[in-house]
Amino acid sequence: MTILLVSASLTGQTDRDVEAVKALLISQSEAWNRGDIDAFMEGYWKSDKLLFTSGGGITEGWQNTLDRYKKGYPDRAAMGKLTFDILNVTKRSKKIISLNGKFTLEREKDRPTGYFLLLFQKIKGQWVIVADCTAG
Repeated sequence: MTILLVSASLTGQTDRDVEAVKALLISQSEAWNRGDIDAFMEGYWKSDKLLFTSGGGITEGWQNTLDRYKKGYPDRAAMGKLTFDILNVTKRSKKIISLNGKFTLEREKDRPTGYFLLLFQKIKGQWVIVADCTAG
């Protein structure tokens, strides 16, 4: 994972929060690259209020997002190897962090890439993705 820019926009921002968000992304890419979509989804808020937006439209809810991933990536060949490049991380409040990044999937026949904006919220002491807007 490449870290290009980290923005500390709040006075007193703790590096632990930003590092926790980055660690979550690393964990997600490792799970993806093992072919484990269920483990990948552990980084998302397990709620019907989770929002996932991409070229295919808006998906609401954790289970619907999991189902969408499994339908779109039915096997290891479709999943490829995932890498993230973090472009910007900004702590918006004590419980909200936004992260802009770039994803790349390396597959046998293609190499799709695109950008994403993730909104993280600290819920019950854990950082989770509550909204994901991906364009690719």
